[in-house]
Amino acid sequence: MKILMVCLGNICRSPLAEGIMKAKVPENFVVDSAGTISMHEGEHPDKRAIKTAANHNIDISEQRSRPITRKDFETFDKIYCMDIDVFEDVVSKTRNEEERQKVSLFLEVLGDHKNAEVPDPYWGDMSDFEKVFQLLDRGCNAIKNQISK
Repeated sequence: MKILMVCLGNICRSPLAEGIMKAKVPENFVVDSAGTISMHEGEHPDKRAIKTAANHNIDISEQRSRPITRKDFETFDKIYCMDIDVFEDVVSKTRNEEERQKVSLFLEVLGDHKNAEVPDPYWGDMSDFEKVFQLLDRGCNAIKNQISK
């Protein structure tokens, strides 16, 4: 199983989601993250994201931001988007229904949060990063349970 987490800049939400998911699935799973913009390409995640993950014994410090590519639609089985704008941007890059079916909003896996968005903590403080971590953790548990079925 190959899973891609996508947010806007790939420095806050999707790196956290990647780290959390990697901690929950077997090593033979491939989990990566990307952004819809290339502004932070090559940069490490936001220091607050790194610290929040570390507070939960997850190391995301070596991740590097990258933009989503054409090849991602061929490589990954599931592509989870953190918000509606990111979802619409990613869907606009798909070439066919098969690729389109791989893309979903991250929080759709929680059922009662249909069309809910993972808030971007970038402009917030450490408490915002912790809230996002908790939300991502719940979502990653749901994804893991869904995949296990």
